[in-house]
Amino acid sequence: MTSSTEEKSNFELPSNPSSSSQDAEGAQPSKTEDAYPADALPFPRRTLFIASVCMSMFINQLGLCNTLTTLLIIGDSFGISNGGTLSWFLAGYSLTIGTFILIGGRLGDEFGNKKMFVMGMSWLALWSLVAGLSVYSSHVLFVFARVFQGMGPALTLPNALGIFGKSFSEGPRNMAFAWFAASAPFGAMAGFVFAPLLAMAWWPWIYWSQAIAVALVAVFAAWTIPDLSLQEEDRNLTMSQRLDRLDLPGGATGVMALVLYNFAWNQAVVVTWREPYVYVCLILSLIFGALFFYIETRRARHPILPVSAFTLDIGFVFACTAAGWATFGIWLFYAVQVCLNIGGQTPLQLATWFAPILVTGVASALTVGKIVGRVPASYIMVVGQVAFLVTSILQALRPPDAIYWTYFFFATIIATIGMDTSLPAAIMIFSSTVAREYQGMGASIVMTLVNYSISLGLGFAGTIETNINHGGQTTADLLHGYRGALWFSVGLTGLGTILSLVYLFKTQFRPKSNGNH
Repeated sequence: MTSSTEEKSNFELPSNPSSSSQDAEGAQPSKTEDAYPADALPFPRRTLFIASVCMSMFINQLGLCNTLTTLLIIGDSFGISNGGTLSWFLAGYSLTIGTFILIGGRLGDEFGNKKMFVMGMSWLALWSLVAGLSVYSSHVLFVFARVFQGMGPALTLPNALGIFGKSFSEGPRNMAFAWFAASAPFGAMAGFVFAPLLAMAWWPWIYWSQAIAVALVAVFAAWTIPDLSLQEEDRNLTMSQRLDRLDLPGGATGVMALVLYNFAWNQAVVVTWREPYVYVCLILSLIFGALFFYIETRRARHPILPVSAFTLDIGFVFACTAAGWATFGIWLFYAVQVCLNIGGQTPLQLATWFAPILVTGVASALTVGKIVGRVPASYIMVVGQVAFLVTSILQALRPPDAIYWTYFFFATIIATIGMDTSLPAAIMIFSSTVAREYQGMGASIVMTLVNYSISLGLGFAGTIETNINHGGQTTADLLHGYRGALWFSVGLTGLGTILSLVYLFKTQFRPKSNGNH
């Protein structure tokens, strides 16, 4: 196993190499301040800076949860009641986040993290406005607006991590990351509470108010985030050199593969697999995927995804993370559907039911921020997978008429532990396994996997639901379909738990000279 110091440095995003060597040699304060501009900020300004950057995670979760409990209200206004179509209101948002995060991170590396962060917020504000205006058109425009909304967090999330990594020295950096994770439950609760309240007036105000708030965050971030200069060699690059470093062929084929694969599975929920174009999209996705891997391994001089650097350990990390977070998306969507469509709960009542995530989510995130580097990441990964597994089992077994203080209460508490342990553990393991030059991609790759898995998991679960619910004509049929999807999530996260245990045993019995964890 590595020492705690090594684990701590592996989790963090890489800092300026020159500044690291200067610190080790006793650099002058002025140089350190130049290397880590946020360290020199007054406490009030530093607090505002951290808060504005953490708004990217807050708004990301807000954008997911403000639609989750109001799906039926929005669907009714468009005359839509099909569960497969409604799931697109969520899946489309997560699809583009997961698909474009890697590209968003690469754009930040080449053109500046702060610039891409502000552009991402501005983009999200624009398409939040369009999402509200879609009330005058159709659900098709609303789905497209949700898809384009997702490109905003795809820019802000990776660049927020990049900003923290370049702005803070080693000590404050870990806690900045911890607060970043802790902002997620606050965003989720804001979506759960304010969306139903605004829908009482008119549901478009959910998105118009979001557009106004996000536009203000963009302006605020432009002021609070310190200017982060590019490396000297990066500043002198020509535009053609920058385009070469962006790996446009790899990015284009990768995006097409991810979008078409996800579209095929989620659209099959709506029109079934009998439609030829669904199969065509699936086949094309596999072709583009093969092209992507060929370009990344054989042609790209600056690959957007370092496929050749991946090891068996990375395979375990990817599989566990995908299984856990796909499970989270399924659990969240179908637990809410059971409550709203069968249990008779209201959106506001559900908001109060999810309230414990504020306490457990923040506590879990800050605890991980403290213990990261002291506890091997393989142990933290197992804890996260077991938490996801227990949550899924509780929700799959929960009777629709059960009181809150049994299944739902405990499932909500345990789920936040799964979220706030699995993500940092995956980043730590990825960073400690790949070569140094690829460590900066760690957070972006893991977050790509997280968001894409949520969207794809909903497609898999929706296919199961629609094929076993006999058309959902009765309450019993609806419940049967929901339970099928929830039991699928149990199997999925059960697989993730087994893989995390295998990885744990693999690292424990690995010779110390050959392994990190």
